[in-house]
Amino acid sequence: MQDPIVIEGLVKDFNGFRAVDSLDLKVQRNSFLGFLGPNGAGKTTTIKILTNLLRTTSGQAFLNGVDVVKSPKEALSCVGAVVETPEFYPYLTPRETLEFLGSLRGMTKEEIKTRTDELLETVKLKEVIDKRIGEFSKGMKQRLAIAQALLHEPSVLILDEPTSGLDPRGMVEVREILKELKKGDYTIFMSSHLLNEVQEICDYVALIDRGKMLAHGSVEDLTHMTQTRRIQVFTLEPVSGSVVEAVSRMNGVGNVLRPTDEMLVVEFSGDPLGQAALLEDIMKLGVRVSQFKEEGLALEALYMNLIKESR
Repeated sequence: MQDPIVIEGLVKDFNGFRAVDSLDLKVQRNSFLGFLGPNGAGKTTTIKILTNLLRTTSGQAFLNGVDVVKSPKEALSCVGAVVETPEFYPYLTPRETLEFLGSLRGMTKEEIKTRTDELLETVKLKEVIDKRIGEFSKGMKQRLAIAQALLHEPSVLILDEPTSGLDPRGMVEVREILKELKKGDYTIFMSSHLLNEVQEICDYVALIDRGKMLAHGSVEDLTHMTQTRRIQVFTLEPVSGSVVEAVSRMNGVGNVLRPTDEMLVVEFSGDPLGQAALLEDIMKLGVRVSQFKEEGLALEALYMNLIKESR
């Protein structure tokens, strides 16, 4: 069966600036892929090419086996998308907005009503179904944008940084909706610059910088690629210099920092079993440990290392 999203040798130039550079990517059916990169990495440009909002300089993009450039209407018929900041007519309500968009798609009144009720329940806007959108918060508009993208029951959902610019509550609300959609029959392609977001909700990740692919695989596989981790060790009593020295000589330990008298930051290379052994060895020194945890995210460490190498 054809992969729902296939990108081959994609290149996009803007007046001598290469925004996307020979990008290759395949997204498996019913997977949730995080397209991860810093601002300016080429994420939105790639998404605009996938949704036929931009033309390629060279290369190809396929949706469900259909060339986006040659047959955009057919390619996008089973795709829902939210690209950049969604805008709606402020004087319309969510019900009226979905009715209008459904009529443009040729859906029947019964189909529109059924889908409107289902989707506004899914995105938690049922209670404001007849409220003017001009009164909505940015997070509510983003949830409505996801609803309109799902109106025609697409198999592929493309989202361009769906939590960007939202307050913490809005971000949590959108992420909860995405987690629910993950259980459905969708292939989801989501760009983001937030490492914790991708590691929390995605199955797969593609890391890009300056338009180039740095790494691509399952979140689990990529996090296991990170060998060196920083471990925070919090203690109940001050840690002596002799203890710091002893920890620095332990297996797998690199640099050891002491930011405060009751805290160590240990650079460690090893798997979870090695971390367990490290904790046991530290406690054998008579140190009473109150917390022992990894600093930051494994995916973040890998990404920062790959960006350094690419530059």
